[in-house]
Formats: sequence, C-alpha cells, structure tokens
Amino acid sequence: MQTFLEQVNEKINGVPLQRCYHCRKCTAGCPLAFAMEYNPNKVIKMIQMGRRNEVLNSATIWLCASCETCITRCPNEVDIARMMDALRQMAIESGVAAKEKNILKFHEAFLSNIRMGGRINEPTMMVQYKLKSGDLFSDMAMGIDMFMKGKLALVSPRTKNIGAVRKIFEKTKQA
Repeated sequence: MQTFLEQVNEKINGVPLQRCYHCRKCTAGCPLAFAMEYNPNKVIKMIQMGRRNEVLNSATIWLCASCETCITRCPNEVDIARMMDALRQMAIESGVAAKEKNILKFHEAFLSNIRMGGRINEPTMMVQYKLKSGDLFSDMAMGIDMFMKGKLALVSPRTKNIGAVRKIFEKTKQA
C-alpha cells in the first residue's frame, strides 16, 4: 500500500516532494498565503508526515491560485501549484467536500469551459458558475461594466486542436 507522499508524488509526476528542504521561499512569495489555513511549506510537511485527512479537508488546497510563483522561487523546482491541483483532484475522488463556499462549483465550471472550447470564455464560464452556485445577480453590474469597457468578449477564440484538449481530459480521467 502506497503512503500519502507516494500517492501525491505519483499524481504530480514531476519533482518529488522529498526534494523540499523547507526553505519557505514558496510561502514567502505566495500571494495567497495570508488567507491559507496552512502555508504551502506546511502542506508539503503534512504530506511528508502522512496527514492525508488534514490536507484533503483543508481550505488551503482550494485557495491556491496556481500562479506558479512558488515554483519560480523554489531552489529545487518543487511544483507546488501542480501538487495543489493533484490534492484537489484527490479530494474530489475521495468525496471530500471543499471547505470554501462554491469553490468546487467554480472549479467544475472552469474545467467544463476548457473541455468545451480549449480556452476560457469568461462570460460562458461565469454563466455556468452562476447557475451552479445559484448566486445569479450579486455582481451583475460589475460584469456589465467590464463588458462595456471591452474587458469581456462574448466570443473567445477556440483552440485549433480541440481533439488534443479532449485527449488530455480523457487521459486524466476528467469527466
């Protein structure tokens, strides 16, 4: 039976988390560390210690913006953004509910939008999210302002090779 660390390393399929020597450069650069329950460095330590339930039940894995500041700062190139993505997927597969309100619904709308066109179309994605969350009108005025200022396009360019995008979803078993 695999340890939690081995499971995560297998999912990220990159630099193993054992390469982290806890210099905390990832945490120092993370723009969302202030809002996280556990900072990125602590999440790695918890994985190394086998604290699966605490990690998968934490809000931290859902708050990561995948900006990749952490990997650019890491002297050992540990890809924390990929690790957080793997942890979110493991939580979903384990039936662990996201602690942050509606964040899983946003995640699903985001992935659905990528699957559909290969790129994000903000208006389409936001409609999907709003329908899933039931929060239909809270920021409608801001959306209209963004559209009027040309910040949102109704139609975004589609990916030329949508078949390649679909293969990625098939390979990663994303429904």
